Amino acid sequence: MLTHSITLYLATVLIWGSTFYAIKFQLGDVPEMWSIAYRFGLAALLLWCWCLWRKLPLRFTRRQHGWMALQGLFLFCLNYLLIYLATSDLTSGLIAVVFSSIVLMNILNGALFFGRPVEMKTLLGALLGILGIAFVFWPELAGLESNSSAFWGLVLSIAGTYIASLGNMLSSKNQQQQLPVVQSNVFGMSYGALMMAILAMVQGIMPVFDTSLSFNLSLLYLSLFGSVLAFGAYLTLVGRIGPAKAAYTMVLFPIVALGISTIFENYHWSWFALIGVCIVALGNLIILVPTAQLKRLARLS
Repeated sequence: MLTHSITLYLATVLIWGSTFYAIKFQLGDVPEMWSIAYRFGLAALLLWCWCLWRKLPLRFTRRQHGWMALQGLFLFCLNYLLIYLATSDLTSGLIAVVFSSIVLMNILNGALFFGRPVEMKTLLGALLGILGIAFVFWPELAGLESNSSAFWGLVLSIAGTYIASLGNMLSSKNQQQQLPVVQSNVFGMSYGALMMAILAMVQGIMPVFDTSLSFNLSLLYLSLFGSVLAFGAYLTLVGRIGPAKAAYTMVLFPIVALGISTIFENYHWSWFALIGVCIVALGNLIILVPTAQLKRLARLS
């Protein structure tokens, strides 16, 4: 069980860390709403094929469909829209800093909605993770005051992050109600893509598609790996280790993204960034390693 959870954890971090680079090929001629709708629409189609091939049960009650639709609205629709809109006023680094706060939001929402006790070591690890990400992107944080439009970008990104946290709570509730992760994802992504398409049409944004190879390859990667596999792994973790610990993947994947940027975009690491990575690693250690093993490590040191 532990080995499987670690595999799911690493898969989530590595895949989502690589999606930062893939998303760049999605921005341009295609409106953000349609880019999101295409991504989760294709992901839902792939999951439908998988479910039909494996003959997984797909009949659920209206009430269960309602909960899956809510999961789709919060996790595969509104949160992405707000984060995409925030990118027009904030850099990706600042978005990563804000989004890392989902760890803290999941802890508080878990206590609020499910009465889960707040573990001090989990809270400490979450705060260290956010602090570490702030160190990594310190140059962008330092330049925030000079950007007058950044305030609304911050509001949108905080709102998007909180909505994503509520989506985590909904997924946790759905799993408690014995809704399988794969089936709740296939319906959730279907509902999310449909709602995003309807929202775009209501606003008069007509569908546009880019036929370029880079757009289509990145779309396939984001749909198959970034949505089907990564969300499947992450939401399985939410059910196994809880939303608070699972959300720490959101702190780690921006660092993976910077590693990819180092290779493909000539990113240069600063001392602040290196210190930040060490702080994030410490927070990860505190959250994931059992308390007894932490005490043993402390005695050995």
